[in-house]
Amino acid sequence: MSTNNPRPSKAERTASAREKAAQMRAAQEAAAKRKSLFVKLGVLAAVIVVIALVVTLIVQNNNAKIEDSGAVPQGGTAAGGIMVTSADTVAEKTIDKVDINKLEAPDEAPAPATPRDLTVAEKGEPINIVLYVDANCVHCADFEATYGDQMQQWLADGKVTIEYRNVGYLDRGSATNFSSRAANALACVADESPAAYMGFVKALWGHYPEGEMKNAELADMAIQNGAAESVADCIDDDKFRPFVKYATTAGQYDGVAGTPSIFVQGKEVDLAKQDFPTAVEEAMAANK
Repeated sequence: MSTNNPRPSKAERTASAREKAAQMRAAQEAAAKRKSLFVKLGVLAAVIVVIALVVTLIVQNNNAKIEDSGAVPQGGTAAGGIMVTSADTVAEKTIDKVDINKLEAPDEAPAPATPRDLTVAEKGEPINIVLYVDANCVHCADFEATYGDQMQQWLADGKVTIEYRNVGYLDRGSATNFSSRAANALACVADESPAAYMGFVKALWGHYPEGEMKNAELADMAIQNGAAESVADCIDDDKFRPFVKYATTAGQYDGVAGTPSIFVQGKEVDLAKQDFPTAVEEAMAANK
């Protein structure tokens, strides 16, 4: 039995061969492109890992240069805070030197947080507010933008004292340790020009959207807000970085996991559930 399928002509065979060759080239080119893409993605991932490692090493190296013990600024407390007593004054420091090695590390950080040395004012006295804040923290910047003027007014009216525990929690995300450097600048202003402290606080967090600053820029901002020119040397010398390192470590040991963390008369205010001014006003009313 025979079939009636004619043999392809030479031209048809040539065209078919060319088509198959073209298909093979297209498949090879597609495979090469996929391989190239995978190689590029792999290289990009490796670069990202290397950058992350470099940043981590830089941060760790910068932190390693900071001594474990050091001086305390005016207004300084045993918990590493700066106590502001009015719109233009800070309290006398309660300790002359801090030493991280004297902090007792817990087996596990407490939950909920139990910050050390929370000040609770006696009846008739201005109530106390404790703020754990980080200069590189967007939520801290939002908190200052929302409530900063109100806190200034409470201070001016003699209704509150505020202890700023300026920590360096977010140094891990900054190759220049901006959180700790800014906290050092705050301590320098408190020590040398306490009347300028609250103005510098407002300016510092107001600058957040514009990004990190160099030490010289921090000094310029402090001076523009009333600090003495000598504050520049204090900032550049990292004079109170051990104090900041101490405050940061103490906060971590005490279970303060993030910023801002706010305590009014020794009780934490949950900003997700509570209105901050209402919590303060209620504490004022209860303390009369």
